[in-house]
Amino acid sequence: MDQPNISKKAQNSRARIVEAAYQLFLRQGYHRTSMRQISAEAGLTVGAIYNHFVNKEAIWEAVFMAKHPYREIMPLLKSVDSPTIAGFVRQSASHLVTELSRRSDLLNLMFIELVEFGGKHIPVLFQAIFPEAVQLGETLARKAGNLRPIPNLVLLRSFMGLFFSYYITEIMLPEEIRRQMGSEALDTFIDIYLYGVLDEPMRERND
Repeated sequence: MDQPNISKKAQNSRARIVEAAYQLFLRQGYHRTSMRQISAEAGLTVGAIYNHFVNKEAIWEAVFMAKHPYREIMPLLKSVDSPTIAGFVRQSASHLVTELSRRSDLLNLMFIELVEFGGKHIPVLFQAIFPEAVQLGETLARKAGNLRPIPNLVLLRSFMGLFFSYYITEIMLPEEIRRQMGSEALDTFIDIYLYGVLDEPMRERND
């Protein structure tokens, strides 16, 4: 996060600490990384690090917030310029999956947060994302199309959840299985999000 009330030199030192800790956390995990290792990686004394962070967990929180891809994803989603809901969802899903695929570190970051911290910093991340999420939901509601009366935040949560799961399974599934799914698997995911899994006649018979 930006630190407007500290000097440029202090901001640079803080950025060096965050980057050094990030590299160490990815290589060896949070608990196996010491403050001395972070100071050596950053080229700063341990005392200098404590001038910026009260403890190692505060450094992790800064790393988690600085390195989470929401900083790249949210502007991409806001840049989508389709006049329809379907077009907006298709373009947004493609942008989201493409950006996530560039971030090979994301699984490690989330693993550390979930396993070593029990997800305790995720609410802080949510608070940072929330204002932009509200704007995206309002933008979607103004697009052309027959949108069901679903709360905006639920729409965004379902969108992020489905396509994040696509990204996760794309990484985890063997290549042979991915090939069997075909080259248009993402398009199918998008269709499922937009239209569900039942065809219309079957839905009518079971309603």
